[in-house]
Amino acid sequence: MKRRGRTSGRSRKVVLLKARKTRPARRSTAHLQEQLDRALRERDEALDQQTATAEILQTINESPGDLTPVFDTMVESAMRLCQADYGHVYSYDGKLLHLVAAHGDPRYVNWIKESGPRAPEGSLTFTRILGGEPLVHLADISKDVSYRIGNERAKAIVDQFGIHTLLTVPLRKEETLLGGFVLYRLEAKPFSDKQISLVQNFAAQAVIAMENARLLNELRESLQQQTATADVLKAIAGSGGELARVFETMLENAVRICEASYGNMWLCEGEDFRTAALHGPLPPTFVEKWRSGTLFSPGPEVPSVRAAKTRQPVQVADLRADQAYLDGDPLAVSGVEEADMRTTVAVPMLKENRAVGVIVIYRKEVRAFSDKQIELLSNFAAQAVIAIENARLLRELRQRTDDLSKSLEELRTTQDRLVQTQKLALLGQLTAGIAHEIKNPLNFVNNFSGISAELIDELRDALKSISLDDKARTEINELTDTLKSNFDKVVHHGRRADAIVKNMLQHSREGSGEHRVIDINALVEESLNLAWHGARAETQGFEVKLKQSFDPSAGGADVFPQDIRRALLNLIANGFYAATSRRTETNGADYEPTLTASTKNLGDRVEVRIRDNGTGMTPDVKEKMFNPFFTTKPTGEGTGLGLSISHDIIVKQHAGSIEVDTHFGEFTEIRIILPRSAVFV
Repeated sequence: MKRRGRTSGRSRKVVLLKARKTRPARRSTAHLQEQLDRALRERDEALDQQTATAEILQTINESPGDLTPVFDTMVESAMRLCQADYGHVYSYDGKLLHLVAAHGDPRYVNWIKESGPRAPEGSLTFTRILGGEPLVHLADISKDVSYRIGNERAKAIVDQFGIHTLLTVPLRKEETLLGGFVLYRLEAKPFSDKQISLVQNFAAQAVIAMENARLLNELRESLQQQTATADVLKAIAGSGGELARVFETMLENAVRICEASYGNMWLCEGEDFRTAALHGPLPPTFVEKWRSGTLFSPGPEVPSVRAAKTRQPVQVADLRADQAYLDGDPLAVSGVEEADMRTTVAVPMLKENRAVGVIVIYRKEVRAFSDKQIELLSNFAAQAVIAIENARLLRELRQRTDDLSKSLEELRTTQDRLVQTQKLALLGQLTAGIAHEIKNPLNFVNNFSGISAELIDELRDALKSISLDDKARTEINELTDTLKSNFDKVVHHGRRADAIVKNMLQHSREGSGEHRVIDINALVEESLNLAWHGARAETQGFEVKLKQSFDPSAGGADVFPQDIRRALLNLIANGFYAATSRRTETNGADYEPTLTASTKNLGDRVEVRIRDNGTGMTPDVKEKMFNPFFTTKPTGEGTGLGLSISHDIIVKQHAGSIEVDTHFGEFTEIRIILPRSAVFV
């Protein structure tokens, strides 16, 4: 039994050889597993990094010009891949650090956001980066010199949030610092080289995103400015010299593009300003106080006044701290207290180095306007000056055109008056010649008629001594009486004809082309009486009632009296004819022919109305009534020249007007308006 339990020497050698062969094989398998695990981890890390990079690139592609989602994605990915607890990204404008993105504990995020833009001085890492360090990596902040000397930022990070490890990678474009990528760990555990390399890669992508955003924003700004400029130029081109719409368009674009809250434009009037335009949701009290057209005198410290005096843009970061507000200037106090204006920039509108106005825009928050925004506002100011100058030139051109048109019209009127005056003068000469020719035979008729009447008396006396029977004497007496009566009538009408000829000669003598101021009421009354007596002498059974309504204040007018009288006689005569014609048509049935003459004072003009209740006119007759040789009278009763001559005398010679109101079968009223004084030649 014991023999079975023993192991022979050979058996033991076999077992030892097997053991020796098995141990190295086990060690080789463990080593391979370790390498495999490491390779898998590296693969996973590379995959995570590639995935994160792809996400960032996708975010950049989906958010052109907007850096916030890009940096949010970067910070979240960096914190996850680098096992960090907090992270944020700053941008740097050369003066201040501005928070772009932050992630981690909400207390930390709120604290860092509330810090606001801040200077690099006092920063835990940025002073070192500005000093030239490629990056800052602190394994334990509590052991860093900044913490030991009491740096406020370092103390807050460690004592308040328990942060120990810090990594800051700068965002650089060539030699220009654009910002920084910051990661924190609560435990004192340094970041690995791979993690640092990853953050540097993210930083490079961030720089690319920032540059793309800058270029895109510049392109957008340029496009916005070009569009705004086009809108302003379009407004200028379509304004027709009216500046209100141009100024409103400028302010609207300036406020929108410069991200302002309000805007106004003031024009300089000596030392004072006048509101030209307002834009934005201003309070009603402010609008009422500084509405368009208001003239005011702001104090010397008001930004707009300073801009006008210095002829340079003036920006005030906080109006509550500005001297004008502290001095209690009404304009500054109104803007701050009523409209909550905080940041402002005022740009002068310069013409030949002289301020003609100021464009001012405001923000309700304390945030400075950029140089590009101020440059844009200056461009609008230059365009405003161009618009003002264009409006001035356009007004002068219009005035010059109006003056030339007026001069041309006056020249034409003068020419017409000269022709009319010459025509009337020739007519007067013709009338005088005819009157003289008529006067000689008329004198013979009057003289021989008178002598013949006397001879009849002598004949009667001679016949008394002759013996005649009663019948013959009776016949002779009847014949002599008839002859005597006829000669008396001839003498009577001859004398009336002589009076008419004398009036014609008097009128022709007055027709020398001289004008004078004459009383209008007297002239109308004289013309009315002359026409009435003439109509009675010419028309058997003439019966027309006259009415007069003269304005005592009608006064006088500078006219050619003989010509105006001739025109009035023609118009009155036509009124008599119309009234008489209607009386004939109605056969006297309940109709009283009436003609009314009236005058009225119109200030620098005087009105004369001639109204009859005669036959009236149809529209086609009214349209042609002043045409030469047009008449509705039977053949032999009218020449068709009377109304045409009257129209020329009133309109062309005296620069007056003549209007006709008529209703067929009822009335005709002619309204004459004469200027108190006209330019005569």
